[in-house]
Amino acid sequence: MNRIIPVLRIFDLAKAKEFYLDWLGFTLDWEHEFESGMPKYLQVTRGDLRLHLSEHHGEGTPGTKLFIEYQNLQALHVELTAKPYQYYRPGLERAFWNAWTMEVQDPFGNKLLFSEADE
Repeated sequence: MNRIIPVLRIFDLAKAKEFYLDWLGFTLDWEHEFESGMPKYLQVTRGDLRLHLSEHHGEGTPGTKLFIEYQNLQALHVELTAKPYQYYRPGLERAFWNAWTMEVQDPFGNKLLFSEADE
């Protein structure tokens, strides 16, 4: 197995780009639609993390939660809280499994739980 790429359901391309690209700092790798006016499907990456975002009915389930192992979570927290994103201001929390965590929720109910275990 080389890589697992989660597919997250989105409902508004502009809001998805604002959240994933502008705020979370992902890069848009590509965007596809079969023809004009059809649902969009795109790939975004941040470092080694790759996600597919889909407007297509039946692809992905709203409310999905991803557990993401992340290095230097405190730096990501500082980066995100320094950006003027009016819908979210995440905190760092200490989890029962001895890791720092930060959870964010996209505009479509999908949750990304970033976790950095103690060394």
